[in-house]
Amino acid sequence: MVEVRKIKAGIVQMRCGDNTTENMVRTMAAIRRAAANGANMVCLQELFRSRYFCVSEDYTPFAMAEAIPGPATEALQSLAGELGVVIVASLFEKRTEGLYHNSAIVIDADGTYLGKYRKMHIPDDPSFYEKFYFTPGDLGFRAFKTRFGTVGVLVCWDQWYPEAARLTALMGAEILFYPTAIGWAEGEDPQVCRDQFNAWQTIQRAHAIANGIPVVSVNRVGKEGNILFWGGSFSADTLGEMIYQAPQDKEDVAVFEIDLGRSDTTRRHWPFLRDRRIDAYDGLTRRFLDSDL
Repeated sequence: MVEVRKIKAGIVQMRCGDNTTENMVRTMAAIRRAAANGANMVCLQELFRSRYFCVSEDYTPFAMAEAIPGPATEALQSLAGELGVVIVASLFEKRTEGLYHNSAIVIDADGTYLGKYRKMHIPDDPSFYEKFYFTPGDLGFRAFKTRFGTVGVLVCWDQWYPEAARLTALMGAEILFYPTAIGWAEGEDPQVCRDQFNAWQTIQRAHAIANGIPVVSVNRVGKEGNILFWGGSFSADTLGEMIYQAPQDKEDVAVFEIDLGRSDTTRRHWPFLRDRRIDAYDGLTRRFLDSDL
């Protein structure tokens, strides 16, 4: 018998302004809207409390960082408990003086803070100067047992690494959330834009297929600095088929159904976990397999 375990996932795709308090208020209103439409789990975009400050290297944004748990975590805990929803949220974490992380928290539907994941892969590209702000994560890959299923969380640049998705799935994740902030450089060639967007979706849909778990990716939208964040938040099922895709040019609060029970059926027919050659992957722990070594 095929087990049916349907949940309703909610996404909040937003533009962010300079006022962090206003961004927080708008986000919490959007979570309420998603819950009113039946969401059991709601995922927010990367660094939802502020504009994406990593477009430049500037010491000023460090003042926005806070401890985890801290005020933002506590506000989301209260809201999750009130609404009975799981919340996945990305925050700028101040661990101690001079030590900061790009972290994601998971709050259960009763308001319990379950823990955090610290972004492991930190980019350093034009207008994405994250290495200036964030120390790479040191908590490893994690999965969190919630009322509605076991949640895995990775953050933005992590989404390009199949090893991260695999290890999170091996931790028992039944669904994989990616809070994200990704976009095009202003004036980019339209074909390059299409190619980048398609690659972004394809790699995450491939993670869903390879691991037999659904994926939900939540991006911000709108122009910030010289970056046009391309929205397009989406979800793919265990076969990589699209469940939902948000618009690329406007805000969106959406709720859609995901059957967590499909993973078992998918993995029976495509038993990738069974057939992994775990005895043959030592090379993955090396930067490159140099021929002269």
